[in-house]
Amino acid sequence: MMSDKRGSRNNRQGNERTRDSSSSPSGSHFNHGFETRFKATAIVDEILMRTPESDKRYGLLLLLRHQLEVDEKQLEEARRVIEQFQEVYEKLTSPANRIGTFLGSPEEGIAHIAVGDAEYYANIDPNLDAPSLKVGTRVKINDAFAVIGDLGYATDGPIAKVSELLPDGRLRVSLDGHGLSAKIVRRSSDLSECEIKVGDEVRLEPSLRVAVELFQRVEVRDYFLEKVSETPWSKIGGQDEAIRLIRELIEVPLLYPELYRKFGKQRVKGILLYGPPGCGKTLIGKATAYNVTKAYREKVGNDVREYFMLINGPQILSMWVGETERAIREIFATARERSREGYLVFIFVDEADAILRTRSSGKWLDMANTVVPQFAAEMDGLVDTENVVVMLTSNRPDYIDPAILRPGRIDRKLKIARPNRDASREILAIYLNESVPIHSSLIAEHGSHEAARQFLIDRTIDFLFRRNSETAFVDIYLRNGRRQTLYWCDLISGALIMSLVERAKDFALRRAIENGDEGEGVTLNDLCEAAFLEYRESEIFPKSENLEDWLKLIDYEPENVVEVRPIWRRERDINISPVV
Repeated sequence: MMSDKRGSRNNRQGNERTRDSSSSPSGSHFNHGFETRFKATAIVDEILMRTPESDKRYGLLLLLRHQLEVDEKQLEEARRVIEQFQEVYEKLTSPANRIGTFLGSPEEGIAHIAVGDAEYYANIDPNLDAPSLKVGTRVKINDAFAVIGDLGYATDGPIAKVSELLPDGRLRVSLDGHGLSAKIVRRSSDLSECEIKVGDEVRLEPSLRVAVELFQRVEVRDYFLEKVSETPWSKIGGQDEAIRLIRELIEVPLLYPELYRKFGKQRVKGILLYGPPGCGKTLIGKATAYNVTKAYREKVGNDVREYFMLINGPQILSMWVGETERAIREIFATARERSREGYLVFIFVDEADAILRTRSSGKWLDMANTVVPQFAAEMDGLVDTENVVVMLTSNRPDYIDPAILRPGRIDRKLKIARPNRDASREILAIYLNESVPIHSSLIAEHGSHEAARQFLIDRTIDFLFRRNSETAFVDIYLRNGRRQTLYWCDLISGALIMSLVERAKDFALRRAIENGDEGEGVTLNDLCEAAFLEYRESEIFPKSENLEDWLKLIDYEPENVVEVRPIWRRERDINISPVV
C-alpha cells in the first residue's frame, strides 16, 4: 500500500512536470532537473516519472528512492557534525586575544593602547565603532595587535586617594593612603567632567594608568564630627579658670595674629586637659571648638566653620600591626585637608593615655613603641598649619609618654579639678534650669517658680556638702598611722550632679503618671534621694593591687596610703529630714 501511495504521488508529480515541460524536448527537462537539484533523488524521480507503475522495476525504484533520502539525511547530519567540530577545533587552536587598556585615539582608525607595561599605536577593526571607545575601557586585541572588541570598564582594581589636581586634568594619587607611593594618572572619559577634590578616592583600572571610578570623600568613621552642637561657655559651670586659660591660648592668637607676630610669640599647638573623670574635660573641648570658631567668625566676618574631630583613644586601637598608626596618619591628613579648605580644626583625643602610653625598653613587642613616634611626627608636621589645635584628655596623665607632653607638641597642661561648693552650685543650676517642672506646693510656698528653684539648688548643695557620719564615704589609712575620711563632697563631679538631677526627674515623672496630677514636679526629697542612690552605686572598690590606680582616678595622691576601707551603711542610715 505504501508503494502504491508513493507511486501515485510520484506519478502526479511526474505528470505535473510533464505538463510544465510540454513545450520542450524530453531531454531538456531531465537536464534542467539535474542542474537545479544535483541530488540523486531528482534523477530517480525522473526515472519514476518515465516508468509506468505496471513495470516490475517500479517498486525497486521506490525502494531506491527511499534509501537515497535516508543517505542524504545521514550525510547532512554528518556534515553538521564536521562543521561543529571544525568550529570547536578552530577555537581551541586559535591564539588567545590579549586585553589592553584604551588610552585614546591620536587619529582616525588608530588606537593608543596599553598592554601590561608597554604601550602601542594599534589599528582599529573597521567593523568596530571606533568613536564609541572610551578612555580607560578594556579592549580586545588580536595576534596582530589590532583592536577588535570593546570590553567596557574593568569592574575591579586598586583604590587610591587623590592628593593633587593637576592643571591639565590629570590626578596625582597616593596608592598607600598617605603619600609615600604616588602616581600620576589620567581620567577616564566618564570622569573627564566630574568634580574631583583632594581627599576623594578613585578606582584605577588594572594597568594603573587611568582612574575609572570616583568615590567622593565621606567620613564614615565615628570620630569625625563636622559640626559641634551649640555649647556656649555658660553651659560649663565651675571651670572659670580653665576657660580663661583656653581662651588666652587658643582664641587670642586667632583674633589678634598681628600682636602675636609683633611679640614673636608662637601659637600653642597642643593642650592637655587632665583630672578625675566626670568633671567636664570632653564638654570643655566641644565648647572650645564652638566658642572659638564663633568668635573668629565674628572677627573676620567670614562664614568660618569648625571641624571637631572627636577621637576616642581605645576606639582607634587595633590588634593588626600598623592599623593604629594608619588611623593616626588618616586623622592628621584629614585635619590638614580641612585646614586648607578654611575650617578651624580641633583634634580632640579623649582617653589619650590609651594610645600614647610611655614606651617600653624594647624587650617586648609594645604597640606604643610605634604609635607614639607616629603621633609625635604628625604633631611636628603641624608647624606650618595655623588653624589646627590638638587637645588631649586623660584621667592618668602620668601614663602618657613624655615625648608627647614636651613643649612644642603639648604646650600647656590644664588640670580640670573637682568642683568646689560654688562650682557645684553653678553646675546644679545649669541642669536644674528654668524648664524643669517643680512641685506646685513648693512654688506656692516660695511665691514663684524661680524662687522655688533657687531653694532646691541651695538646699541640695547643703545636703551634698555636709561632712558628717551620714555622708562619710571611705576611710584612708596613712603610713604615719593617721586616718583620713573622704566625704561625698570630696568625690563630687559634674557628671554626678547631672545624673542626680535626671534621677530626680524620673521620680517626679513616675508620680505624675501614677497620680495624674498636673502640678507634679521635682521636690527636695527627690533630689536628696537621688544623691543617696548615686553614691550608693559608686561604692565599688578595687582590690588591693589596684589601689594606687583607684586613688589616682579619684584625684588623691597614693604615696603614703596603706589601706582604703569603704564605709558601709544601710539604705536608711541617711536622714534627709533635717535638710528639708
